[in-house]
Amino acid sequence: MGSAVLFGGIFWVYRKPMVAPQQVAGAVVVGAVPLRTASKLSVLVIDDDQDIREYLQDFLNAEGFEVTTLADPSAAVERIRDEVFHLVVLDLMMPKISGLDLLQQIRAVDDDIAVIILTGYPSLETASASIQHEVSAYIHKPFTPAEFREVIARIAKKKGLVLRREDELHAAIGRQIRELRKTRLLTLKQMARRTNLSVSLLSQIERAESSASVSSLFKVATALDVRLTDLFAGY
Repeated sequence: MGSAVLFGGIFWVYRKPMVAPQQVAGAVVVGAVPLRTASKLSVLVIDDDQDIREYLQDFLNAEGFEVTTLADPSAAVERIRDEVFHLVVLDLMMPKISGLDLLQQIRAVDDDIAVIILTGYPSLETASASIQHEVSAYIHKPFTPAEFREVIARIAKKKGLVLRREDELHAAIGRQIRELRKTRLLTLKQMARRTNLSVSLLSQIERAESSASVSSLFKVATALDVRLTDLFAGY
């Protein structure tokens, strides 16, 4: 079972302790966080290992991210300079250039982009160098999907990135409206009368088949005698 801690401003995920427990005194153990993306955050994966690239592409695509993978690290800086990426996942040990050297080059063109370091060989030396280059996370391979989700979610929170997709928000609103309506023993026809919205539109909103306007949601909230924000189910 892996561990995840916050230490030195960086999230660490590792299978075996990289340092003695006393060296990470005060670290905060963090729990798993579910994650989906809202606005198609873009991730660049740089790793010479094809299996890792394919695994991360499949995993991150399934999580809702746009993913670009590079086997050749020499092309990374130009891509980062010319395109918009929210997150870089970078292997530490590559044949053409070390991950730390590439990280230094990346920081020369973008000092804000979030960077996750992957390594099968964690060490104090590379960990310290990662801190100096302000990486967001240092992950020991192999890692689990839950560990990776946790790290990305916490990086996104720190960077102020949105991590929930619109379709999930629509589904959450629809479920909340349906539950509130049924709790009040109201039919869709009765809701239509109260809101002056069609039964068809209300049904589509509840099934997340239609994106409701703020005006429509306000009418629904008024009909259900709740605040507009109560329809967002905690989002």
